[in-house]
Amino acid sequence: MRFWQFLPFEEPGQLVELARIAEDVGFHGVLLGDHLAFPEKLQSPYPYSADGRPGFGPETPWPDPWVTLGAMASVTTRLRLSTSIYILPLRHPLHAAKAISTAAVLSGGRVALGTGVGWMREEFEAVGEDFAHRGRRTDEMVQVLRKLWSGEVVEHHGAHFDFDALRMRPAPPEPIPIYIGGASAPALRRAARLGDGWISAGSTPKEIPGVLARLQQLRREAGREHLPFETLLSVAAPPELDRFRRLRDEGVTAVVNWPLRYVLGPDSSLERKRQALEDYAERFIQPFG
Repeated sequence: MRFWQFLPFEEPGQLVELARIAEDVGFHGVLLGDHLAFPEKLQSPYPYSADGRPGFGPETPWPDPWVTLGAMASVTTRLRLSTSIYILPLRHPLHAAKAISTAAVLSGGRVALGTGVGWMREEFEAVGEDFAHRGRRTDEMVQVLRKLWSGEVVEHHGAHFDFDALRMRPAPPEPIPIYIGGASAPALRRAARLGDGWISAGSTPKEIPGVLARLQQLRREAGREHLPFETLLSVAAPPELDRFRRLRDEGVTAVVNWPLRYVLGPDSSLERKRQALEDYAERFIQPFG
């Protein structure tokens, strides 16, 4: 079992040091969130809360994840660095591929792309991207990214993106894992067909076995059950050692710890965050070795 720390909502000035601390206490990796901007008046329903309202607003900072992960890479040597999630269809694949591959090079191959299609229509409208077809664009973008990351001369002629022969450098030192986030049926199908893993949006203990079984079935149907596949699970229940052991036995490969803001509240000191990460590592990471 591996352990990741989710680091959205934190003070941007603390993020680099939090990565250093997470590595020191034994976390396998850290995850950053992503939004380009937040509308003053939000109409889109948030899909991961009962009332359709997100637990954050226009005042929440969302530093660019690839700039931030690059800075984190400079102060760590082992820690894995990923997004959860990067809203891929808000961007052109050439722009996204360049940023992600550069972070992969600077980190020595420690970067993964955790991506999803997004939920906020206003954000898509602000950049002039189509909200209704974001899933189809994402599917094609995954293919485009993998072409571009090869470092070879490639071309692409698809339904949404079209370019003649070109080469993008620097190329990542090894294939960049792509983890698909989301709990919807399309998200699970996308993870099974195209992804190297799946990131939970917050599953209850009762839901987890069914979701894992569904992913396994979908991967068999796609002929990909023999390939490595990560499951990064955010559990919608308090952390418990016995629960984590059961999850490991059920096939979960990694657990994502709750955002520190959920535990400590807003604007906590770096020292309080350090203590929280140390306590979590002592209680849950160290028993797994």
